[in-house]
Amino acid sequence: MVMTHFSHLRQLLLLQPKFLSSQPRRLRSPPPTFLRSLMGSSSSFSSKLLFRQLFENDSSTFTYLLADVSHPDKPALLIDPVDKTVDRDLKLIDELGLKLIYAMNTHVHADHVTGTGLLKTKLPGVKSVISKASGSKADLFLEPGDRVSIGDIYLEVRATPGHTAGCVTYVTGEEADQPQPRMAFTGDAVLIRGCGRTDFQGGSSDQLYESVHSQIFTLPKDTLIYPAHDYKGFEVSTVGEEMQHNPRLTKDKETFKTIMSNLNLSYPKMIDVAVPANMVCGLQDVPSQAN
Repeated sequence: MVMTHFSHLRQLLLLQPKFLSSQPRRLRSPPPTFLRSLMGSSSSFSSKLLFRQLFENDSSTFTYLLADVSHPDKPALLIDPVDKTVDRDLKLIDELGLKLIYAMNTHVHADHVTGTGLLKTKLPGVKSVISKASGSKADLFLEPGDRVSIGDIYLEVRATPGHTAGCVTYVTGEEADQPQPRMAFTGDAVLIRGCGRTDFQGGSSDQLYESVHSQIFTLPKDTLIYPAHDYKGFEVSTVGEEMQHNPRLTKDKETFKTIMSNLNLSYPKMIDVAVPANMVCGLQDVPSQAN
């Protein structure tokens, strides 16, 4: 079947001499997206979306940058920024010519201080965003079913408590004009081949199990999962992969609860600093910045 596609590609190229003469380099190595489309793949993102996955080493945190580059203003948002990498993120945003609108968190983190407050001080007009259930300070509070839009791209808010009481997952839209396959930014609710702990900050293994199975595992199986952290060198998974291979969340609920109650994890080293700061948008020293 693959050979048939490549033969067809060769015939198409041979029938277009003007294309070949004006762009000879493309003959030898056709664009990967072109080859994927010929082979029936649906794994290409919408041309509207600019997407970057960024990493902070100390806390193994992923920060995600999304922008609608088809819009004249190129509006953008950041998910789970870290205070230590704010300057890096702002430099990238400036280089790409984007306009940062929202700095968002999936939950009140216990292992690092959020960068939302610093971003607000360095880029006036940026709005900090978090779930209403988190109890944290922010400019905008989200509830299940809300949408956060940048240009023509939006994220749907799904409540996924269990790691903390205020956890949410941000999911791209299902319509054809939205990025496909869909993308789920799961925070600590689903990690790649794991999940967040449930032994503090209002955590509940029973609630986390229900959240994941009702709000994340009901998404299309090709939905891309982008977690808030990774400790094993993984960058992305899918709903289908985690439903099949996640060593915790594939179990029945009672087995899952037993696993979670026997993790014997150490006390998070940053929790006494991070949680109080993150409750005021990461600006514990100047809480007036978090309205």
